[in-house]
Amino acid sequence: MGHNGAMRILHRSPVRRPGRMAVAMFTAVALAGLAACTSSDDANSTGADTPDGVDAALAFAEPGPFPVGITTLTGEGGLVVEVWYPAAEGTSGTDTYDVRDFTPEAVQALLTGDAEATFTIDAARDAATADGSFPVVLFSHGSSGFRLQSSFLTSHLASWGMVVAAPDHPSRDLTNVLSGTASRDRTGSVDELLATLVLLEDEAADDSGLLAGLADTSRVGALGHSAGGGTILGAAADPAVDGYVSMASGNLAAEGEEPPALPVKPSFFLAGALDEIVPPERTEAAFADAPAPSLLWVLEGVGHNGFDDFCTFGGGTGMSGVADASGLGELLDAQPQLRRLGEDGCLPPAAPVEEIFPVINHAVTSWFRTLFGEESQLVGLGPEVADAYPVPVVIEVRD
Repeated sequence: MGHNGAMRILHRSPVRRPGRMAVAMFTAVALAGLAACTSSDDANSTGADTPDGVDAALAFAEPGPFPVGITTLTGEGGLVVEVWYPAAEGTSGTDTYDVRDFTPEAVQALLTGDAEATFTIDAARDAATADGSFPVVLFSHGSSGFRLQSSFLTSHLASWGMVVAAPDHPSRDLTNVLSGTASRDRTGSVDELLATLVLLEDEAADDSGLLAGLADTSRVGALGHSAGGGTILGAAADPAVDGYVSMASGNLAAEGEEPPALPVKPSFFLAGALDEIVPPERTEAAFADAPAPSLLWVLEGVGHNGFDDFCTFGGGTGMSGVADASGLGELLDAQPQLRRLGEDGCLPPAAPVEEIFPVINHAVTSWFRTLFGEESQLVGLGPEVADAYPVPVVIEVRD
């Protein structure tokens, strides 16, 4: 992977690209069909009832038809990737991570307070895979995050028939930020995301491996949170990526540089109206600059951590609550930016994330299913569902 300041584009032979057909369909049909989502005569592949828009608004909020497997891959140069995938019928089990395990050892020794610091999903580690091949979603975590940070969403996408792969980005992950060793190298994170796709291709080609034949790398989407939203914009310049979803982010540029032109790909921007880390205006500006087709959701009552698992920690007070319970409150108070990042969107007036997660799960799942050709049009993403959720959503469409 290159770290020389110039983005590296991976070149592949132009074989087996039915994903392009999905993009063409998305551009020509999907956004134009938003209004039709409310028609009682309209049928879609989910069988969701959509006479008034309310049922369509939650068509993909519940887990999908596949049990979920989870595994950890390693690649060249120390690349570590988590993969969530459709598992064989009858698979059951749970998988839990502890956020303290993603902090430096010295910090782990201090985080001894009795505050919730784990997150559990319905997924079986290293489970047998479902039959068939499935489209790929590459996930890029935010600053002070890590590959598992949005497991509520990544596991949900897998249950709806997607292979979701998330690398750690050492340039900005939680361990290196807390250690003072984060380089903030933007180009490196793009390389890591594209290297993750190559790793999946290799795993799919290995007939003896766990993920043999599973990833259909002719259909690829990118999903990013916060700084990860900037990473996926870079990755989406690669011809292998068909479209992208940016959460709590914008068209990020290095200090003193002009934001780059956005990729000519289908895009979906989500923002939280209460976000004080990346204010929604920055997301709205990126949406305004994005080529059509593009979609914007601004969720009222949602902050920066509404798009990750963190607000479930510390009794609902986020990473800051985990630190406070261990007597580290004064340390956070001395670095207010860390406290703000650790709890933004976790405290009132933000809505409880337990109410918000199903909304985000539905929205992102619906969009990717249309990108990948699983739906003939977007389901439950247009203005007709703006008031169907626990918090109102401001929705803009450009087709």
